Amino acid sequence: MPVLGLGTWRMGESGRRRGDELDALKYGLDIGYPMIDTAEMYGEGVAEEIVGEAIKGRAKRPHIVSKVYPHNATRAGTVAACERSLKRLGIERIDLYLLHWRGGARLQETFEAFHRLREQGKIGDFGVSNFDRGDMEEAAHLDKGLTGSNQVLYCLSRRGPEFDLLPLMRKKSIPLMAYSPLDQGRLLTKPALKKLAGDAGCTPAQLALAWVMAQPGVVTIPKSSTRERVQENFGALDVKLTPEIAAELDRAFPPPKGKQSLEML
Repeated sequence: MPVLGLGTWRMGESGRRRGDELDALKYGLDIGYPMIDTAEMYGEGVAEEIVGEAIKGRAKRPHIVSKVYPHNATRAGTVAACERSLKRLGIERIDLYLLHWRGGARLQETFEAFHRLREQGKIGDFGVSNFDRGDMEEAAHLDKGLTGSNQVLYCLSRRGPEFDLLPLMRKKSIPLMAYSPLDQGRLLTKPALKKLAGDAGCTPAQLALAWVMAQPGVVTIPKSSTRERVQENFGALDVKLTPEIAAELDRAFPPPKGKQSLEML
């Protein structure tokens, strides 16, 4: 799985922004982003349509991640939701299909549907999102083939998953996909991050993203609707996170000392 992708949360919610959102995605693909994350929830399917427009006609399409609503996650509902997502995206296979969060549907039913979709070639792999350690333990017990990903809120200012969730996922070789790696932009105002970014010769956003990608078993999907920010975020791949700067980041944004409930935005 690529370590960096384009997020689309909040895309498709306004017709006035659609042109800018589509342009940002196309530009991101042009400069080399290898992955796009979306969901049927985002804009009630419109974000998937925008992604479909962005990837249409490309000789090499990116790794596509999408998610099923919990209220659609029954055995039959998951299959039907996936079919709708495939149609909106204009593709024959979603590379990674996730349960967006836990709902009323039995997890075993959702996984059975995922297996059916994978056998039919409609998804490449499957996983979950917003699952804390207890949820992940149950999921791994129900389905030992679960290796796709767990997408959760994780960044310098929200390091709770490091205490017990991330170690479990590393043990089971399940990648953690960090959403909102800039904490909805809040991180960019932190004086400590600004100073350390200056020391590293990069922007605060690039340093925050480089830190996330430097964590073993972690990939990330920052979202932006402008070319400038898309390009800036991509530059995080070139940032060298030295041991000294990593230590300073730990002092400024300490790791958790105990169990914290999984946060969601």
